[in-house]
Amino acid sequence: MTATVEIGLERALRDPPARLRASRAFGLLSNQASVTARFVHAAEALQARFPNALRKLFGPQHGIWSTEQDNMVETAHGSHRGLPVFSLYSETRAPTREMLDGLDLLVVDLQDVGTRVYTYAWTLTSCMQACAANGVAVLVLDRPNPLGGVIAEGAQLDLNFASFVGRASIPMRHGLTLAELAVHCNEALAIGCELHTLKMRGWRREMLWRDCGRAWVPPSPNLPRAAACAVYPGQVLLEGTNLSEGRGTTTPFEQCGAPWLDPEQLRATLDEVPGAALRPVTFRPTFQKFRDEPCRGLYVHVVEPLMLRAYAMTLRLLRAIREQHGPKLRWKNPPYEYEDQLLPIDILSGGEAARRWVDGDGDEAALAAIAAQPEGWWSAARPSMLYPRP
Repeated sequence: MTATVEIGLERALRDPPARLRASRAFGLLSNQASVTARFVHAAEALQARFPNALRKLFGPQHGIWSTEQDNMVETAHGSHRGLPVFSLYSETRAPTREMLDGLDLLVVDLQDVGTRVYTYAWTLTSCMQACAANGVAVLVLDRPNPLGGVIAEGAQLDLNFASFVGRASIPMRHGLTLAELAVHCNEALAIGCELHTLKMRGWRREMLWRDCGRAWVPPSPNLPRAAACAVYPGQVLLEGTNLSEGRGTTTPFEQCGAPWLDPEQLRATLDEVPGAALRPVTFRPTFQKFRDEPCRGLYVHVVEPLMLRAYAMTLRLLRAIREQHGPKLRWKNPPYEYEDQLLPIDILSGGEAARRWVDGDGDEAALAAIAAQPEGWWSAARPSMLYPRP
């Protein structure tokens, strides 16, 4: 496959930026998706390009090789290619002073998926805070947002519901790349990090993953297909319910259900979904919710991702299930992603409004206020953009 987009990692290898060339000892935050177009891992490539300068490796949620499937399954520290590997989803979500000792730079090469609740952005901001406190610079090697950079969905996070699935007031589908998020959060969270970014070549905001000419390497175990990224901004809300979001199957987030659901009735009551087709389906999860039980539900086939608004789709889906099945649909109780007080659905959606709407509070106009592109977001995000808006 010929790459249309040259990512930050490839640019760093071909023509290293000054801050990387000047580094005598740097660390790397990465995981299994941190590869070049030829599938060379960032650790291997940077170690060869800068002999003896790469000293430490760091891994986000799911581990540096994305081996852990579920939320709040911590990973151990270890080693790789003679380098120590520190887990940032362990007893700590931020590098300690001891982990950063001896480093003058932390290089970050992670594939984000364009949704606020994906934890890699918040691991990055935790690293930025730790680095700022310890005099270590940060260099983010940018990668495409699989959902592009022109559409946002969902009201901005109410900071009273800040957590490890959202620390800054951004929408669910934010439309920024990881490097742009870093720039935005460095200012919005007053981190004060010495932050450097390395842009991609050839990426434009209107490009989806299918336009980038790159193979999809799963950045986490439950996003095995790029198609799942399109539904993820909505279907991830199911983690805050007793519905299966398809974990334990080969297509998580693309299908959902429960043993008690009536998919034919549900499909019949839902309006057509622009950009997607809903198909009644039965599946049997091999782990997590309803393990080894047949679940009946819906499969979301993404027909045209540019048209799909997954956040509104999932809220309508949940409200229809509430109306048809009443108390059988339940909100999951904490803990969830290290939050033990607030409801998971509220920290996922960024406030109480989405949950209340599903439970019958409000009409379609109210849904628009909850799910539509938030007014003023692009004005707030524009100073952080590394790539112009079309």
